[in-house]
Order: sequence, then C-alpha cells, then structure tokens
Amino acid sequence: MDVLGKKSGFGIVEVLIAAAVLGFMYMALLNLQGGNHDALLRIRGRDGATEVAQNLIDSLSALGIARLSDANLAANPIVISDIERTWKGQPGAIEHDMKVLYDAEITVSPDNEYAVQNSTALQSVKHVYAKRLDVKVSWHFKNSVQSITVSGVIR
Repeated sequence: MDVLGKKSGFGIVEVLIAAAVLGFMYMALLNLQGGNHDALLRIRGRDGATEVAQNLIDSLSALGIARLSDANLAANPIVISDIERTWKGQPGAIEHDMKVLYDAEITVSPDNEYAVQNSTALQSVKHVYAKRLDVKVSWHFKNSVQSITVSGVIR
C-alpha cells in the first residue's frame, strides 16, 4: 500500500485492453508478412518468365534468320510447354525449393522496318533482313494466369 492507503498496480481491465491491442497488432503483422510472401513469389515468377523469354530469344538468334522461314510462322506460333525453373528459398522457417512451370508462345514475323524493296524494269523484290520475335510467357500464380511479353529482333 502506498501512503494514502490505496493499492497500486494494473487492474484486470487494463490487462485485457493491453492484451486486445497486442492481439490486433500481431494479426496485422501476420497479414503484412503474408502479403510480403505473396509479393516475393510474384516477383520470383516474373523474373523467371523474363529469363525464359530471353533464353528463347537468344536461342533463336543463335539459329539465325535463315533458319526461320516465313511459311506459316506468323499464322502458327511456336508453343513450348512445361519449362521448369527452380529456386532455393526460405520464405519461412523451413528451407524448400520453389518450382514454377512456364508456357511460352513464340510468334515470328517479318518486320517492315527491316525490309528493302528493290525494283527493276523486269521485277520487284522485297528483301527482309530481320524478323521480329514476340515471346509470350505465362505461368500460374494462385488462382490466375500471369503472363509477360518480350519482343526481340533477329538479323
């Protein structure tokens, strides 16, 4: 007891209010951590899709323009399914592998910016010295399909 004869300390109401405030703060932190985890997975998925698209463009560029004929390429895109990328990760307390499956659709078309028209009295010839690649890479994230499109030019 203090000098005036009253007891000092915390009452039950104060303790319950403090516990409720701490509970709300804990739930907010859990929600924030879940949002950060989803953002990390979304960014990893997009980075992997960019890598897949760039690898496909580089591979087709290595083949050269002569290997990509104009016959049906613009009308029939090249489709590649189940390209897998794996990352080591530890978004929680347990380390695990994160695997994402990607699907790619490649459309090759002549680009008018890279065409030359030669005309003589007897004939007119259009020469395309580069082709445009449009690579659309898609993957599943949660209950939706995410996708990116990367363009490139093969000369």
